[in-house]
Amino acid sequence: MASVFSKIIQGELPGYFVWDDELCVAIMTIQPVRPGHVLVIPREEINHWDDMPDDLAAHLMVIARKITKAIKNAYPSQRVGLMVAGFEVPHTHLHLIPADSMHDFDITRLEFAKPDDLAEAAEKIRQAL
Repeated sequence: MASVFSKIIQGELPGYFVWDDELCVAIMTIQPVRPGHVLVIPREEINHWDDMPDDLAAHLMVIARKITKAIKNAYPSQRVGLMVAGFEVPHTHLHLIPADSMHDFDITRLEFAKPDDLAEAAEKIRQAL
């Protein structure tokens, strides 16, 4: 069965895309810790991030770095942290989170964002790319 991310990538579910290439996509998460919280996701369904081929892992990091620079411009913060948890969806994804403290990485307090807010955030980050 396709993961929710595969369904978004294939256009079966809505997604707010920041990046899209032959190997990965980046979308706004529907449950952001903070505004500007982006997920970088390989197109290939790989459950555990450490099972990704080296070239794919490297590509995701390069894209995450580019998007991080855009997030810094669009959502100024002390840092943009990168986290790989993997419990929410069994499809590897990198969290890019604008952060001013470790508290900003608490993904246990997530709430659903409004679609208009996600669309606005995606556009703001795309413009910064």
